[in-house]
Amino acid sequence: MEWVDLRSDTVTRPTAAMRAAMLGAEVGDDVYGEDPTVNALQQRLADELGFDAGLFVPSGTQSNLLALMSHCERGDEYLVGADAHTYKFEGGGAAVLGSIQPQPIVQAADGSLPLERIEAAIKPVDPHFARTRVLALENTWHGRTLPLDYLQAAHDTARAHGLGLHLDGARLFNAAIACNVPAREIARHFDTVSVCLSKGLGAPVGSVLLGSHALIDKARRWRKVAGGGWRQAGMLAAAGQYALDHHVARLADDHRRAAYLAGRLREIAGVDLLGQYTNMVFIDVPAGRLRELDVHLRDAGIRISIGYLPTLRLVTHLDVDDAGIERTAAAFAEFFGRG
Repeated sequence: MEWVDLRSDTVTRPTAAMRAAMLGAEVGDDVYGEDPTVNALQQRLADELGFDAGLFVPSGTQSNLLALMSHCERGDEYLVGADAHTYKFEGGGAAVLGSIQPQPIVQAADGSLPLERIEAAIKPVDPHFARTRVLALENTWHGRTLPLDYLQAAHDTARAHGLGLHLDGARLFNAAIACNVPAREIARHFDTVSVCLSKGLGAPVGSVLLGSHALIDKARRWRKVAGGGWRQAGMLAAAGQYALDHHVARLADDHRRAAYLAGRLREIAGVDLLGQYTNMVFIDVPAGRLRELDVHLRDAGIRISIGYLPTLRLVTHLDVDDAGIERTAAAFAEFFGRG
């Protein structure tokens, strides 16, 4: 039985056509800047999103780290959401490797950082304080899109205080599809943007950091220092190119399937639907039944992330079709229907 894997959109597998594109990729040594497929991917995303240059890196975590290390010096700080991926789920890399202090800010329900909290967190110019350098936002955040008018207001606030702006845009294209705007319309508010190719876009690995020539030059050096220089990476870049050609518009299918699944789960007694945002569904189930539910779903060929909290996140992606959604809804209904 084929698994229905709803743990994350990172579990996607390259399609046969993507594998063929990888096999046919022209390659060279990227540390020397000689891989033509890597160079094409970097420049393509830079052009499409309105930046000077791009840098292809192994992961979104490294992309965010390189951005912060390129914006900041030792002893500087960045402002970031208290539940943002860059702060909470990336191993403290900016502090550990960059000597950059995070200043977490409690987020609003939509993932935005209230402007008054941003301004209150900016440090005065005084030897007692770290120097506030960057405002880092995330879009999407737990599937939620940041409102376009908020992005403009956050940009204006940061500029008024001389701050740089970085976007963890791991799911930038999900946000663009949900807001029905070109991704460039979101990216234009930022100095640097990190875009992940290995989540909903379905590439096997890789992210691209976009920015000015000066910032990307810094990031390229830090990538080497962090062990991220790679050689004939064009085969991976070709997967990213294929994803951009074929897997962006179809993100709307993931959003549609997530909405349908949310509707089905809403009807099941014992499941508390917390919300559905882009390709993510959040539910609460009784904590005492989590392990039993996990076993039941696995017996039905369904994987979800079960932790110690009753809140569960179900994520749709290109490897989950309509039949998989129906199987998932039926399995939940069967489990809670038996008491």
